[in-house]
Amino acid sequence: MKTINIDIVSDIACPWCAIGYARLEQAMKQLASEYEFGLQWHAFELNPDHTGEGEPILPALARKYGRSEDEMRATQNQMMTIAKDLGLNFEKMQERFTCNTFDAHRLVKWAAEQGKQTEMKQALFEAYFGKAEDVSDPNVLLGCVESLGLDRDKAKQILDSDEFADVVREDEATYQQAGVSAVPAFIVNGKYLISGAQEPDTLVQAFEEIGAKPE
Repeated sequence: MKTINIDIVSDIACPWCAIGYARLEQAMKQLASEYEFGLQWHAFELNPDHTGEGEPILPALARKYGRSEDEMRATQNQMMTIAKDLGLNFEKMQERFTCNTFDAHRLVKWAAEQGKQTEMKQALFEAYFGKAEDVSDPNVLLGCVESLGLDRDKAKQILDSDEFADVVREDEATYQQAGVSAVPAFIVNGKYLISGAQEPDTLVQAFEEIGAKPE
């Protein structure tokens, strides 16, 4: 059986990243009899300079994109429908606040060492989009850790330290230098870039074409 390795560059605060992974899961299921998939998550921050209190998401997005709050609400409504069809919880998507995701990315790196990086990412997506929780709040992050059966005390030690900070910054620098300016981005077998939350059928076709190429 052939192996396809996928590096996923994404941010916890990015709804299309959650949708993109759910679509990727569907594509991987379709190809499970032909390919084994290796996944590695990498950090990207949509709002790396965010500090202090969060701002309600709709006015924040309206200002960022130069559009009205009503337009942003309509866009978010579309995403909520797409997410629901994929089995994702985006119920509180429009009630969330902007926040910094750096510490959340550090915990994803730690969870990777426990074989739970994807589960951690999904728990964080659920907290942010499903429950409108502040994923920069240590208590929220530790709640995600506990929900996966991981060691809360060890996670707290990490949050209280700078552990994994260099790894996250290195990730961000590496993929910015490689030209990744929007997420999600999927780098397949270290060579092929697939940008955006593509439909499962599009991903299946891409993986089959890549899998057919000589090593």
